[in-house]
Amino acid sequence: MNHASVGAGLQRQTMQLGEAEIELFQGGTGPALLFLHGGAGLQQDAPFLEALARRFTVIAPVHPGFGASSLPFWLDAIDDFAHLYLELIHRLGLTGITLLGHSIGGWTAAEIATKSTSAIARLVLVAPVGIKVGPVDKLDIPDIYAMSDDQVERLLYAEPDKWRRDRTKMTDADLLVLARNRQTLALITWEPYMHNPKLKHRLHAINVPTLMIRGAQDGLVSGEYAAAYTKLIPGATLTTIDGAGHAPQIEQTERFVQEVERFAGA
Repeated sequence: MNHASVGAGLQRQTMQLGEAEIELFQGGTGPALLFLHGGAGLQQDAPFLEALARRFTVIAPVHPGFGASSLPFWLDAIDDFAHLYLELIHRLGLTGITLLGHSIGGWTAAEIATKSTSAIARLVLVAPVGIKVGPVDKLDIPDIYAMSDDQVERLLYAEPDKWRRDRTKMTDADLLVLARNRQTLALITWEPYMHNPKLKHRLHAINVPTLMIRGAQDGLVSGEYAAAYTKLIPGATLTTIDGAGHAPQIEQTERFVQEVERFAGA
């Protein structure tokens, strides 16, 4: 296994799951928390993962086709991610986990929880996509592929100027990861756009305590969408974090970590 330190105390390794070789970051002590990242990749999530690692044993895989994780030719849907992570949970012998997913990672977490919750104690969905709740002729999630980077960033962040990554200061390796992440995101979310038509009909099967978290200034996942998603999961609750857009774990790290710790009973 290839190990390297990431941030404060998160260690990188690689793991072979079937035909996919994935990057995996682990660190911390306490109950297991499995984090599934959003469409931008894992890089910006490091500070909040380090904060969580004070109370949890954090396991954060990098999705196939993102970062340095391989992408088998047949893998082209979020459902494939879900099956891969069920295998990961089994391989690592995880039980009683808090499953925490952001955006497409939230979609993946929801798919996992409709298949099996035998290893899952609690589910946290952060601005998840993955279902269709509005009219057939209108997108629930704005078409990010029809926008400039600047327009997308204004939807993603409450303070886009603060969180915008300066591409002129990024290494070639970072730029390659950025391009690869975008390419894979398009592959797995393009058709049908940002949802699995079957998922909303399966959410009633989720039988663990579920917390939905949304940033109040999220321009991608609307309040109505998050509320509709929450209602489809038995007993789920919705918490809104002010001063945050699509990634409250990045813009309001302290408040976000408090909400997760309170919910998970850490």
